[in-house]
Amino acid sequence: MVYALQLLGVAVFAASGALSAGRKRMDLMGVLVIATVTAIGGGTIRDVLLDRHPVFWIADPLYVVVSVAGAVATLLFARTRRPPAHSLALADALGLGFFTIGGVQVAQQMGAGGIVAVLMGTITGAAGGVIRDVLSAEIPLIFRKGHLYASTAIAGATLFLLLEAAGVPSPVPTLAGMVAVVGLRVASVLLGWHLPVFEVHEERDELEPRDGG
Repeated sequence: MVYALQLLGVAVFAASGALSAGRKRMDLMGVLVIATVTAIGGGTIRDVLLDRHPVFWIADPLYVVVSVAGAVATLLFARTRRPPAHSLALADALGLGFFTIGGVQVAQQMGAGGIVAVLMGTITGAAGGVIRDVLSAEIPLIFRKGHLYASTAIAGATLFLLLEAAGVPSPVPTLAGMVAVVGLRVASVLLGWHLPVFEVHEERDELEPRDGG
C-alpha cells in the first residue's frame, strides 16, 4: 500500500509540476526538472530527516521514471487540448493526499509515531509543492493567505492515525485520510475555505512623517 501510494503521488505531483512549468512557458528541460523535483522533493526531505538510507528514489529509480512519464504524459495532453479549469489545483490536491498518508506510513515504518509521523506526512505532501512554486517564481501555496494547504495534510494525517488507533481495519484509515486531505484542499479552492487570518494593528509612531509632509 505504501509503495502504491508513493508511486501515485509521484505521478500526480509530476503532472502538477509540468502544468506549473508550462504556465511559465519553460522549455522541455525546465518542465522535466520542475516536474521531477515536485514529485520527489517532499519524500527526499522526509527521508533525510528520518535518516532513511538510501533515499527512496535512489533505492528505487522507478520513482524518477514515473515522474518523467507523468510529466511527458501531461505535456502531450496539454498540446492536444486545453487543461480543464483548476487542473493544477486538482493535481496538486491529489498528490498532497497520496503523499501525506504515504509519508505517515513511511514514518511509522521507521519507528516514528504521533506528532512526528504527522509532521513527516505533512512534509512529504507539502514540501514538493513549495519547491515547485519557488522554482517557478511563485509564492508557495503554503504561505498564501486564504488557502488551506499544510493544514489539510495535518488534518488527514491525524485522522489516519486516530482511525488506526481505534482499530479500524485497513484500508479504511488510509482511504479516509486521503479523502480528508483532498476534500479539504478542493473545498479551499472551489469554496474559498480558509483559516482565520491573524493581523497585528500597530499604533502609528509619533515620529513617523505623516502623509503630505
